[in-house]
Amino acid sequence: MKAVGLVVEYNPFHNGHQYHLHTSKNETNADVVIAVMSGSFLQRGEPALVSKWTRTEMALRGGADLVFELPYVYCTQHAEHFAYGAILLLEAAGCDTFCFGSEQGKIEPFLSLYQLIKEKKAEYDQYVVKYISEGNSYPKASSLAFYELVSDVLDLPDLTKPNNILGFQYVKAALDHSFRIKPCTIRRIHSDYHDQELPDQPIASATSIRKALMRQQDLESTSSYLPSESFLLLRSYGEFHDWEKYWPLLKYKIMSSSTDELEAIYEAEEGIQYRMKENVLEASSFNEFVSKVKTKRYTWTRIQRLCVHILNHVKKEQMKSAMNQNSYLRILGMTEKGRKYLNLNKKKIELPLISRISSVQHLGLELDISSAFIHSLALDFPSQKKLRKREFQPPIFL
Repeated sequence: MKAVGLVVEYNPFHNGHQYHLHTSKNETNADVVIAVMSGSFLQRGEPALVSKWTRTEMALRGGADLVFELPYVYCTQHAEHFAYGAILLLEAAGCDTFCFGSEQGKIEPFLSLYQLIKEKKAEYDQYVVKYISEGNSYPKASSLAFYELVSDVLDLPDLTKPNNILGFQYVKAALDHSFRIKPCTIRRIHSDYHDQELPDQPIASATSIRKALMRQQDLESTSSYLPSESFLLLRSYGEFHDWEKYWPLLKYKIMSSSTDELEAIYEAEEGIQYRMKENVLEASSFNEFVSKVKTKRYTWTRIQRLCVHILNHVKKEQMKSAMNQNSYLRILGMTEKGRKYLNLNKKKIELPLISRISSVQHLGLELDISSAFIHSLALDFPSQKKLRKREFQPPIFL
């Protein structure tokens, strides 16, 4: 059975995701679609809108055949580590190709860019160092370095575009590690990644859908942008998760920690803990807090990711140890076709396959479970209890 792999967050699963899923399957002539999906917290340093189990069911009802969890050690990282973890899992699962959405829409320019940067790596790195020394964040410095190299080269992916950035990192991960899996891409249609408002046509950005959903009275306004199954699952979920619901917990963690204790947290660098301590009592909300801490160098996303690690109390040494362990494929859900694929290929799968957790003996899994528990704290106690129990039950089967 031929498999195409997708790297996803599905926060939530909307019409654009369904288009990407079905088009990827058709373009690659795949028999099954395998999704590697972020768990409870996401790459831009945000809590997922709903639990990973609800998002898994959305994915399966939307056409995915297998959903694996992208572990915490990868899904809460900057683009390069995030991409490596995701492609590593799709490679291990035996996918023939991975397919990502991009503003570029053609794979050849990504391959050309990879080769160009590889050939000029020393020059590229020098530009990155130069722009960081001028006070730019790493993402901004990387973008400026990119333009120094390719200013006179046509038809290369624009690395200021978020999907192109991730797409290039997926391609880089596969080629740097000589994986068998082959890259492909399809063009994003209609909505832009960062669009804030719902459009007139049926494909909207996840950002605009989340913004409308967080205004509870606008729940119905999102129905035309979501597959009916996704909308029904959202409507029955109850309270949605966003940073403001965790703000009192985060505020307590920062206030009760010394600057040395905060410095030990993963991604706490360059004295950012001092800015956090200085501003935590001056902010009435999470958004106001990040606005006060943010600078040219400390980007919003970087601060959010650090806040995720503070909330989950993930230290540098703990993350380093977890990343040094072999990874694993934890199954969140599957269809009958997905189960058939596993039965045919399980002897070839290169990483431990986990369908049910009985005893945890892996630092990465411990982080996945503890972060799921903390993610549940935004809900009422019966819902928290239900989600904690769900962590130790079998995958969803449709």
